[in-house]
Amino acid sequence: MADENKNKYNLPDICDWKRLVKNKDGELLFQYENILKVLSNSGGMLKDIFANAQNKISDSAKLRKLIHLIDEEDWTTTDYDIKGEIYESLIQKNAENSGAGQYFTPRAVIKAIIACIQPKPNETISDPACGTGGFFLGALEYLDKFPKLSAKEENFIKFDMFHGWEIEKSTARLCLMNLYLHGIGDLKQTPDIHVTDSLKIKDERTETYNIVLANPPFGKSSSDVPTIDEKLAQKEGYYMRKDFWATTSNKQFAFLQHIVTMLNKGNGRAAIVLPDNVLFEGGVGEIIRKGLLDEVNLHTILRLPTGIFYAQGVKSNVLFFDMRKQTKDHATKDICIHIAYVFILLLYALINPL
Repeated sequence: MADENKNKYNLPDICDWKRLVKNKDGELLFQYENILKVLSNSGGMLKDIFANAQNKISDSAKLRKLIHLIDEEDWTTTDYDIKGEIYESLIQKNAENSGAGQYFTPRAVIKAIIACIQPKPNETISDPACGTGGFFLGALEYLDKFPKLSAKEENFIKFDMFHGWEIEKSTARLCLMNLYLHGIGDLKQTPDIHVTDSLKIKDERTETYNIVLANPPFGKSSSDVPTIDEKLAQKEGYYMRKDFWATTSNKQFAFLQHIVTMLNKGNGRAAIVLPDNVLFEGGVGEIIRKGLLDEVNLHTILRLPTGIFYAQGVKSNVLFFDMRKQTKDHATKDICIHIAYVFILLLYALINPL
């Protein structure tokens, strides 16, 4: 793409596509590996995408064939939607083949959640476990349907709307590339995607967000445990979270508490994919659910059909809630539980894939 549109992409001189196409054998491998090193030290979005990138194709003939296949396409005439769709489909296939499908939120589920949340062009959207950026892309697709956006709104969407955290470097790299191929950020200014454990950043973070969308990783325990006990926080394997309701080693309960702290107090709203144990587990689960009902308006629970995720047997739900002004009464008054609605909406999304 940079070779076809040099005015848009200001890449280092070594990133010469035509020269790469003409090179052969050992010289081709040498130039390709040098390009990866230069890009990883280029700063901005390029540095984040290509950090620690390595050449996994040691056979120069296979590398040359791949380069020629790419060269045959006219990427300038391909709009963001098509390039993004290609990249998204590759990520999904890789998730299925690698056994990581249970961590990949089906795009039909994302589409249903976004349709319910209805983000606006001037709202901040955050995901504390963003993975490859599926919720961000779902929001983008929804916003594309707005009749006409102002230049200010378009600039806000491109540079300031999305805020994410991903603990795995390789997955964060996929997220950044995914966003870039969908028109978010540029080669100089990087979207706000942090490679760190979002549960541990409370003391460093003062910003809150209009919308939080998340599918936290499924799992029984975490290696480091958030706690509300100051003495326990001094022990190895624990860290302090004064803003939580209870100490827990359960990832889903930890993320649920964390997400409440991320929301704007006046108009924040959230949608979170969570397994059944969050709804029914006793002990700490009861304490956290009471804190949730007291502090937010949990208005809707969508019961997802079993098997929606690639891991068979995983029963999950989507919890929708928003912030309410502090009162002596419970913030939650009524909870609507929808089951058939989800089947209909997901069926429509599956018939009309993204």
